[in-house]
Amino acid sequence: MGSKQMTQTIFEYKLKSRNPKTPHFYATIFVGVLIFTFVESMYSNSKIHYFNLKSHVTDTAPQFGYSENNVVMAEEQKSEEAENYDPLIPPDNVSRDERIEWFRRQLPEIEVLKSTTLSQQFHSRVFNFLNKGCSVLHHIIWMSPARSFGKREFLTLDSFFKANPDGCLLIVSRSMDSPCGYAILKPLLDRGFKIQAVTPDLPFLVKDTPAKPWLEQINSGTKDPGYVPLSNNLSNLIRLTILYKYGGVYMDTDIIVLRDFSNLRNTIGAQSLDPVTRHWVILNNGVMIFDINHPILLEFMQEFATTFNGNKWGYNGPQLVQRVIERMGGIEGFNLTILPPRAFYPVDRVRAWRFLKKPQDESESRWVENQLNDLSGREIYSVHLWNKRTKDLEIEEGSVVAKLISNHCVVCDGIMKA
Repeated sequence: MGSKQMTQTIFEYKLKSRNPKTPHFYATIFVGVLIFTFVESMYSNSKIHYFNLKSHVTDTAPQFGYSENNVVMAEEQKSEEAENYDPLIPPDNVSRDERIEWFRRQLPEIEVLKSTTLSQQFHSRVFNFLNKGCSVLHHIIWMSPARSFGKREFLTLDSFFKANPDGCLLIVSRSMDSPCGYAILKPLLDRGFKIQAVTPDLPFLVKDTPAKPWLEQINSGTKDPGYVPLSNNLSNLIRLTILYKYGGVYMDTDIIVLRDFSNLRNTIGAQSLDPVTRHWVILNNGVMIFDINHPILLEFMQEFATTFNGNKWGYNGPQLVQRVIERMGGIEGFNLTILPPRAFYPVDRVRAWRFLKKPQDESESRWVENQLNDLSGREIYSVHLWNKRTKDLEIEEGSVVAKLISNHCVVCDGIMKA
């Protein structure tokens, strides 16, 4: 109620009152009206100040809420918590049966496992995207919220287009196929690069593949997802199905692309070699290049479906690729090339932290220059940053990685911070 309305109300009350009032009464009423008018004026001014502040902050910074309004802060926090909630991460310290029961309750919330109105457009959207004329097709997968797609992940996209300005980059992701995802990709879209986020349709992707029974068991709640977040293993599966149905290059989101992959076909990389025999010891699925319908991808999917173990990190990913190739006695007859670690993993994951640190003296500066010279070899296609180990470290100015970024990015701005 405004001050004028309140004054009118008091006036009407005085007219309606039948009992005569003392001078003391009228003085009290007068003082009350003055006090109310003053408070109302202060309140109105504070509202004007608040909304001006809100407008100013909105134009210059993200909207995280303001100290003048706890409701705004609470709603923003609630929204962020809802977006960061992941129904694919199981509870800790539960038995197998308890975890399966928990998973059954979560199933209605896990849209990525089912076909939706949006996901059913997946194939047509990918097909239309490929008609844009791609010199090379790369795929990445993002299962986390769009807000967590940070500068390190953007670097993978940025360096890809530096090496492949006419290439196509498909982001298979429900969260990035959104206004928030579009805002993240806009700096690249504005430069005319061909990049698109598409919500996956998992039932379509596993159709007519050995992985279909596995998805049916998961959707029925009869398969133990394990304590490893299911998003990790869905990524392992989706990369196989995407390559099988569309071909191209799959790559993780924590690499710097140094050169184009156009001369590579049906290739994976070794992570380490035996120092004596120089034969590969560990394989990795962080970068894979395959033709459409390559038969070894069916073998990988068969292994995924029949030996799935959600309680071991890497078991359904890098270790799966290695198990299949070892069991088959190598790669003969499969038109498959295994490149040495220098191709995709020239930086060892244990020593990766050092490549992010700036040199402290002349000796370390020489080491940085030597590493940069070594990484310039034509047999090296990418550098894996091993984000699982380095994500909390800042990429320091003058470090090997900082110098690589400056030479292999298009947008570049602000990427080097952790």
